Amino acid sequence: MRPARASVVVTALAVASSLSLAACGSDSLDSGGAKASSAAGSATAAASQAVDQALAAKVPAKIKQAGVLKVGSDASYAPNEFIGDDGKTVTGMDVDLFTAAAQKLGLKADFQNAEFPSIILGVTSGKFDVGVSSFTINDDRKQKVNMVQYFNAGTLWAVKKGNPKQVDPAKACGLKVGVQKGTVQIDDLTARSKKCTDGGQPAITQIVETEQSKVTADLSSGKVDAMAADSPITNYAVKQTNGQLEKVGELYDSAPYGIVVPKDQKDLADAIGGAFAALEKSGDYKKILEKWNNADGAVTEFPVNP
Repeated sequence: MRPARASVVVTALAVASSLSLAACGSDSLDSGGAKASSAAGSATAAASQAVDQALAAKVPAKIKQAGVLKVGSDASYAPNEFIGDDGKTVTGMDVDLFTAAAQKLGLKADFQNAEFPSIILGVTSGKFDVGVSSFTINDDRKQKVNMVQYFNAGTLWAVKKGNPKQVDPAKACGLKVGVQKGTVQIDDLTARSKKCTDGGQPAITQIVETEQSKVTADLSSGKVDAMAADSPITNYAVKQTNGQLEKVGELYDSAPYGIVVPKDQKDLADAIGGAFAALEKSGDYKKILEKWNNADGAVTEFPVNP
């Protein structure tokens, strides 16, 4: 699992906008300064949610009166958050999940596109009420904000349909593996390859591309035997290639994503966690993940600052 999202930009398969491949966001809290960004509107979740009055009672009065949660999100990270076909609306898995959670609290989620490094600063300064942008939960962030666990991501491999090369990620010596430049998967493959050569077996050949779309194309064309990427990205590639690819092996090196909430608003964080728990209980949480082909990242608990 990559601990940093910040430096990698790739092209999504289904959208024209570029996106960061490495899941989970930067570990750094140094935002440098928030950049003004245009509001991208709110996406609609898979199903409208009834308000949970007990959870809604925990919402701060100012937010409850406004009826809206201002959400900072870097819409460059398909399928989790990206700009939709209309060229302005933020959409994606995280958007559907959080929109449904906000509805449980009797609120509308207003997603506003922002540069990733600026989002936490935007939350702590009051520009945004929350941040929803595939943030990895880590100790540095928990010192500044509350984080509500809602998803798990890790590394996941894909192969051509039917796995013609009989690829096993645990036995990858001698394979050609596609990977996107600047991702943690390069470190992973390098370590795996060293074990191969130390044991007298052939190295893993990394075919490195600048854009994830090219990595996926390399696999579809047979240029590589397999590809390795963050799990939401691999799942999305499998779905978008209409049966040309399939997942192989198990997700590994996983870590949780968290919703960013101001440090002084623990009640709001608890309410958001409760809303996700309610979605999990009703089955809507799983339905949304399945819609985005990411059910294998589901969690069953939604604690604050785990």
